[in-house]
Amino acid sequence: MNKIILVIIMILESILISAQDFALKQLENSPRHHEWVQVASGERKVNCFVAYPEKPKNTLAVIVIHENRGLTDWVRSFADQLAAAGYLAIAPDLLSDFNETRKKTGSFENSDQARDAIYQLDPNQVTADLNAVNSYISGIPSSNGSTVVIGFCWGGSQTFLYATNNEDIKAALVFYGGAPDDIEEIKRIKAPVYGFYGGDDQRVNAGIPNTEKLMQQAGKFYEYKIYPGAGHAFMRRGDDPGDSAENKQARDQSWVRIKEILSSL
Repeated sequence: MNKIILVIIMILESILISAQDFALKQLENSPRHHEWVQVASGERKVNCFVAYPEKPKNTLAVIVIHENRGLTDWVRSFADQLAAAGYLAIAPDLLSDFNETRKKTGSFENSDQARDAIYQLDPNQVTADLNAVNSYISGIPSSNGSTVVIGFCWGGSQTFLYATNNEDIKAALVFYGGAPDDIEEIKRIKAPVYGFYGGDDQRVNAGIPNTEKLMQQAGKFYEYKIYPGAGHAFMRRGDDPGDSAENKQARDQSWVRIKEILSSL
């Protein structure tokens, strides 16, 4: 093989590997304290990744609900980024104890299998698990007792749904996820809901007008932003050094908004 071509291939492979493990490198280089905990949810145990901020006082806690591929390195890195911003973060693995052989996201052979399993979860189980995680994280000594929920893709939809099932959360931040279409469910929401959407994600965005209509009918707070040129999963994709400028800009602007919302609570 031509030496120049070989060098080019090696460079491209190096770039690809770097792009794939950016989240893990971010975690490995983090100075913050991380730990794994098991939270009891009935007879089940929910594996959770916790990232602690370096602050001199108790702080708001944030539950991070993962995408439809389960608790990935990127979701953990996002929890660490929340800790870097000064907040206590917990990311539950909602595929915990899926069955006798699949005890966590990492137990699945690939992300496609994890995705297929996600859509088999009982909604009541998901709510029960999130309630258990909420009770745990709001009760640890370094928490101030208040909790916010942030979710992405499948987790964004679960965040919106959880706002209908837990009146104690302080806010729900929904990233490119759908909303319940039952007005009776919407009426149960107590917390403000903030939406974050990519401009090139019409599969999700097509549902926004109906969501806005239902939230207005129910007298609920719903404020959203659409980031031009950004695609689905722009928060994860925007963290990748090799991704598009539009996703990176949406990611950066979303972080400004996240911090503004959390600091106001």
